[in-house]
Amino acid sequence: MTDITKSTPPDNNVDPAPPNAAQQHHQRTIAMEVLVIVFLAIGIAWFLHWFIWGRFEVYTDDAYVNGNMVQLMSQVPGTVVEINADNTQLVTPNQVIIKLDPADMNIAMQRASATLAETVRQVRQDFENAQRAQATVIVRKADLEKAQLDLQRRIGLVGKNAVSREEFQHYQTALANAQSNYKFALYNLRATQSLVENAYLYTHPRVEQAKSNFKTAYLNLQRTLTIAPVAGYVAKRNIQVGQHVMLNTPMMAIIPLNDTWVDANYKETQLEHLRIGQSVILTADAYPDVTYHGRVYGLTAGTGAAFSLLPPQNATGNWIKIVQRLPVRIALDPAELKKHPLLLGLSMHVTVNIHNVNGPILAQRAERKPLYTTQVYAQQLSQANQWITKILQATSPNMYSPRVALNG
Repeated sequence: MTDITKSTPPDNNVDPAPPNAAQQHHQRTIAMEVLVIVFLAIGIAWFLHWFIWGRFEVYTDDAYVNGNMVQLMSQVPGTVVEINADNTQLVTPNQVIIKLDPADMNIAMQRASATLAETVRQVRQDFENAQRAQATVIVRKADLEKAQLDLQRRIGLVGKNAVSREEFQHYQTALANAQSNYKFALYNLRATQSLVENAYLYTHPRVEQAKSNFKTAYLNLQRTLTIAPVAGYVAKRNIQVGQHVMLNTPMMAIIPLNDTWVDANYKETQLEHLRIGQSVILTADAYPDVTYHGRVYGLTAGTGAAFSLLPPQNATGNWIKIVQRLPVRIALDPAELKKHPLLLGLSMHVTVNIHNVNGPILAQRAERKPLYTTQVYAQQLSQANQWITKILQATSPNMYSPRVALNG
């Protein structure tokens, strides 16, 4: 009996294990461990940065450059005849920017000059009238004394028939007439004295009023020339040559870019540690490679919604809470502003260092000095006073008229 052995053919559907499978598994394990270590390192680095610096920084990109906008408005009505500056141009203090037609103001000034001269003459005549009234009082007083003496001499002669009774009555009548004339002169002196009493010619109330009218006319003539009160750049020009402007018509604005600041709108949840005086680091989209430095100048007394044209009315049934933002003013370094000027409205990125929280939240004292001043209008009346002095001296050479004493 013969044994027949059957051989089993190999299974071609089973892939044999690759020889490097263990090595690939080991590499994947190492890659995962490295990745975990990298993430842990990044997390630890971020935590350390937050713990050392980040928790003391408050950031916002809802911040914009702001500054003063000096609005030039017409101080007198008139027709524009000259414009010496346009938008984007630089102007300096005392520079004439706009000129109005001065014809009407020249006529008004001539009228005020004539009125001043006429008033000085009238007041001088009042002084002369007072002097004449005083002299009249002296004359009338002498006549009264003469009439009294004449009557006294004849009182004893009436009984001796040396003076007739009719003649004696004439002397009595003359005395009464002298007394009336003296009283009339005295009243006239007091009336004329009341017009000039305790006054000088050049400082008489009527002269002062005429001088004030002259100064007003002079100022109106000067105000036909609109000058720049500060140095800055022209913006918002609203007038044209030949246009008639009324009083207080907005003509243009001047923006002094050497004094700008940043209004950073922080959420109300970020205000807990904000204090006046904290240091600030800023960057602008216009200068991505420039870093600005500043400090917290102050916090606004209300949120943007509180000062909006239409404040929200939350007493409604469909109320939804919205996180409010409070404008925080950031004062910038003037040297950095001079090197890299910031135009109004530019976007800024603001980071406040809140490590020091010892400062006040709101200002604790009032400013005693003016924040902004200009001297361009200080000398406008100097030449007017010179014109007034010339008119007074030409009308009446005596600077001071003597005071009139009340006699009698």
